[in-house]
Amino acid sequence: MPSRASDHLPVSRRQFLSTSTAVALAPAVVASSAVARGARAPSNRITLGFIGLGKMNLGHLRYFLRQEDTQVLAVCEVDTTRREHARKLVEKYYDEQKNTSAPTVCTAYNDFRELLARSDIDGVVIATPDHWHAVQIIAAARAGKDIYCEKPLTLTIAEAPRVIDVVREQNRVFQTGSQQRSEFGGRFRQACELIRSGRIGKVRTVYVGVGGPSKWCDLPAEDLEPGLDWDLWLGPAPERAYNSVLSPRGMHDHFPAWRHYREYSGGAMTDIGAHHFDIAQWALDMDRSGPVEMIPPEHPERGRGVKYLYANGVEMYHGGPSGVTFLGDGGMLRVDRGEIYSDPKGILEEPLAENEVHLFRSPGHKRNWLDCIKSREQPVCHAEVGARSVTVCHLGNLAYWHGRRLRWDPRKWTFVDDPEANQWLDVQRRGPWSLA
Repeated sequence: MPSRASDHLPVSRRQFLSTSTAVALAPAVVASSAVARGARAPSNRITLGFIGLGKMNLGHLRYFLRQEDTQVLAVCEVDTTRREHARKLVEKYYDEQKNTSAPTVCTAYNDFRELLARSDIDGVVIATPDHWHAVQIIAAARAGKDIYCEKPLTLTIAEAPRVIDVVREQNRVFQTGSQQRSEFGGRFRQACELIRSGRIGKVRTVYVGVGGPSKWCDLPAEDLEPGLDWDLWLGPAPERAYNSVLSPRGMHDHFPAWRHYREYSGGAMTDIGAHHFDIAQWALDMDRSGPVEMIPPEHPERGRGVKYLYANGVEMYHGGPSGVTFLGDGGMLRVDRGEIYSDPKGILEEPLAENEVHLFRSPGHKRNWLDCIKSREQPVCHAEVGARSVTVCHLGNLAYWHGRRLRWDPRKWTFVDDPEANQWLDVQRRGPWSLA
């Protein structure tokens, strides 16, 4: 689809009028930000907009609809079928909950910039493909929105510190969708508490069992799906012909395979890796740091076996059984979504003492975000946590893709004495989609 001029400009007069009309038709809810400024509101609900309405965000949408302290005002999706499905879902839910005959209005947008232009929206939930995350996070933060964004947080390493900086500058409450810190019965938190309390002794080796890196997209051209704004789906990514693998036609109940291609994602390495490397970072108390060296395996093209070295001597390997396995001087602990196991068993069986490490017990990942919007505290997986964890994944991918040893300075976010490698920190973006 040829690019429209309006796609590459700030919000136009037409968009402003559309947005103004949408605001006028929105439900009678005063945003909590307005309450904070002193306005008297009939309710103190957190008003939300949703950007990207595939399988993941539809799940989030259903959760937030059920919360008594939230109100969904808008949805945004470049696919007409999914956009209208989400709008109708919201309106039907609210209409069934109220006693008035006046219909609920949820405004549906094709362009996320129109949604962000609304002053009556407190927060946004972003679950677009990875190549969109940093651009939309930065735009949302500058529009004064609090943000819940799905992992992996960025497509490139250069985007990671930029996201941290803008979120801090704008004083936004940000939650990365790395739900393992909050969900799954607390077993990941428990594992990290035990590791940081020294229950397996000094940690020597960590194995992170996730899939491999992505590859360049080689999909053939297909006829464009009617009702899909393909140019806006691509956004900052290189121009290419449509293929339904990237954006499946109509409604679907699976996670699309755009994550297999480098233009849009880092593969399983950043997808599931953003969950399990995040837990490794948490257990090692590295939420504000990371590894200092990456060593590729003998056959990097196989996408297994990268070794990470930390400054404290810990060696971490990409590979092994699913989940995260920690080996220390005094034992072993392994954790995954379905289990937690230790050897010896007493590591898990003995309760934590009061003087051992007790990490934050999240009430639930999305609930933690909502609570923090009210308190203005930072959630369990704030912007730097998400940025640091995905950077570990990106560093491994670069070692695979380029097949050579890399030295990294986590304080400066640069490779050490390596001008060539520092050119790999970012990608070129198409059209107006910059990180400025």
